[in-house]
Amino acid sequence: MSTEDGAARPAVADVLGGGPAPQLLGLDHVGVATADLAAALDLHVRVLGMRVVHEETNEEQGVHEVMLVVGPLDDGPRVQLLAPTGAGSPVARFLDRRGPGLQQVAYRVRDVAAATAALTAAGLRVLPPAVRTGTAGSRVAFVHPADAGGVLVELVEHVPDAPDASDAGDARDGRDAGAPA
Repeated sequence: MSTEDGAARPAVADVLGGGPAPQLLGLDHVGVATADLAAALDLHVRVLGMRVVHEETNEEQGVHEVMLVVGPLDDGPRVQLLAPTGAGSPVARFLDRRGPGLQQVAYRVRDVAAATAALTAAGLRVLPPAVRTGTAGSRVAFVHPADAGGVLVELVEHVPDAPDASDAGDARDGRDAGAPA
């Protein structure tokens, strides 16, 4: 592999000091922080034509989240709208510091514990707790933005048949809010 100027680009394993790479499977979602979930939903659903495929409140993370997809397929990368449930939540602190906008980039992994170990071995800081419950019962971990080019990186391991904390009965405006993420 090479860069635009023809210089050799180091392999991921070389960048990680020869250790194992975290085995990213692809982009899972981008997270967008908002203080006004209704306005964000209006923009993304009515104006941009996205579809809601999942909605839940994650008490542990202090956030109400809505997962959206673009187009007819449900398994591609998603947009996650994040609204704080209280003033002390990480999303509330993000909004206080930076205002609304892109809050995280999430990558899908097969094994979040192994991916976290690989990144920790490479010198990146993983925010505690190292592995926690995420959207729709997934297992997630977060890499400190200072160690990831200024972006909060989330690692997501989808767990088949995980208990789902979604608001399954809420299908506002005909959107399917209870579909698994």
